[in-house]
Amino acid sequence: MNLKYNQAYPGIDDLRHKAKSRIPRFAFEYLDGGCNEDVNLHRNTAELREVQLKPLYLNDYKGTDMSATLFGKTYSAPFGVAPVGLQGLIWPNSPNILAKAAKEHNVPFILSTVTTSGIEEIAKITEGDFWYQLYHPAEEALRDDIIRRLKQVDCEVLVILADVPTFGFRPRDIRNGLAMPPRMTVKNILQIMGRPNWAMQTLAHGVPSFATLKPYLPKGLDMKQLGAFMDKTFSGRLNKERVAAIRDQWKGKLVIKGVASAEDAQLAVDLGLDGIIVSNHGGRQLDAGESAVKSLSDLLAFKEKLTVMMDSGIRSGADIARALAVGADFTFLGRTFMYSTAALGNEGGQHAMAILKRQLLQVMEQVCCPDIAHFQRYLINK
Repeated sequence: MNLKYNQAYPGIDDLRHKAKSRIPRFAFEYLDGGCNEDVNLHRNTAELREVQLKPLYLNDYKGTDMSATLFGKTYSAPFGVAPVGLQGLIWPNSPNILAKAAKEHNVPFILSTVTTSGIEEIAKITEGDFWYQLYHPAEEALRDDIIRRLKQVDCEVLVILADVPTFGFRPRDIRNGLAMPPRMTVKNILQIMGRPNWAMQTLAHGVPSFATLKPYLPKGLDMKQLGAFMDKTFSGRLNKERVAAIRDQWKGKLVIKGVASAEDAQLAVDLGLDGIIVSNHGGRQLDAGESAVKSLSDLLAFKEKLTVMMDSGIRSGADIARALAVGADFTFLGRTFMYSTAALGNEGGQHAMAILKRQLLQVMEQVCCPDIAHFQRYLINK
């Protein structure tokens, strides 16, 4: 197992601070912030880190295997790259960097509908070994064409996003005039001038755009028109009928992301889905909601019928261990991978993979956990 990493940045906070120094403030605040007053953003990680593990030092311990089998495929570790919108705005070419690293490290990569690399490009990088997160569009024809494209490239898992029935209220982004590309106010221009490496890399890779959606965008839209188009196009609130229609079309593995209630989890079972990702969109949608780990603990009964995964609030290998100990079958991280890529550029994906694996391995060796299936044995119930 190759766990080589840049020793100047051994912790996630190191990567976050470095990322903040390398990218414009509007890009960093888009990545780093939540909605409203960031209450649930901080609650996610704080409540996860209240989870404590009990080491069993004198057990008969013969070593650790951190591999995980998910939907019939064995991955090298129980975590993957969560979907993040506008990744190329945060660091140019970052979806490709992370998809390549995920493929090489044999962990899942989830491509967002609203990120800056397209379906076919990521499929080529990963040889079809990727997942896709679908923002449900208002028009069924657009949904059906995206699904057609996913079938053509043999995408492994389709993830339907449930937790964006409306766009989150994010004060930082409003103040920064965040769009695609960002509104070029004097303040934003000065921020870009202060980050010449980011500016040069952006120039080299081209202005970021919604790559998957390019075939559907009317030509000649200005930024205001593009914003209106996106608002109209992705106003497709999920319901039972829309999920059932996707289940009818998609014969591969189907997952719903953003589940936070037993009612929605039961609907996933009733509609024949294969898994759920317990998530609150990283605290970016509902500031008054509960933490993802609290939702997870309330949904463990569904593990008999669904693969139950978790994201939101997970930052480190120790956090991955905590989520697995509570009962998650698998985990996803978004901000950590983007901090690493913004901090280290092309090396960022490999660094994040290696450091997360090393951190998780250390926890497993410390508590004497032989494999991820046994993690719940080490949970201290409080």
